[in-house]
Amino acid sequence: MLKSDLINILVAKRGVTQKQAEATIETIFESMKDALCRGENIEIRGLGAFHVKNYQGYQGRNPKTGQVIPVKPKRGLLFRTGKELRDRVNRPAPQQAQADLTSPESKGPGSTGTGL
Repeated sequence: MLKSDLINILVAKRGVTQKQAEATIETIFESMKDALCRGENIEIRGLGAFHVKNYQGYQGRNPKTGQVIPVKPKRGLLFRTGKELRDRVNRPAPQQAQADLTSPESKGPGSTGTGL
């Protein structure tokens, strides 16, 4: 899904103009970026949480030459899904579950399927 897809969904479901939808999505994303740059975590119930993780500096090594190279401290982002989203993603899709029930492999003995 692209940002433009989110804008189109907002226009279709809420009846706002294209410009209003763009401004809304842009405001949300900019606010999230600003918060993460300040080192704040973001938690969106039902979706997940963005966490800023601080990594310490260390002495790395060039794998070709073996030369020691200092690696500067840095920050990275982690996203952890919420339980509700994780469960929803792992639930089989209705058409997939129906296809599994009608596939030859799922039939019992004596079926014409080639399951082993």
